Amino acid sequence: MAHCFETTSKERGFVVVLVSIFGAHFLFNKMNTSQDFRQAITKKSLFILEVYYKSTEQSRMYRVREQDQEKWLNSKN
Repeated sequence: MAHCFETTSKERGFVVVLVSIFGAHFLFNKMNTSQDFRQAITKKSLFILEVYYKSTEQSRMYRVREQDQEKWLNSKN
């Protein structure tokens, strides 16, 4: 009976993959809808922000990076 709740490494791996996919989707969606969130990310991980910018450019959504930089420069002045 105890073995009913045991998971195999394959099942755990599947769960890790699912959580990773949903986490990446949540992060991308949050970054895609909030310029302020993207600015907060600059303080934590420039790598993640760079991946976001590259993916938007691959999707032919140009000028996201430039619009962010313009807004952030203007907000400092």
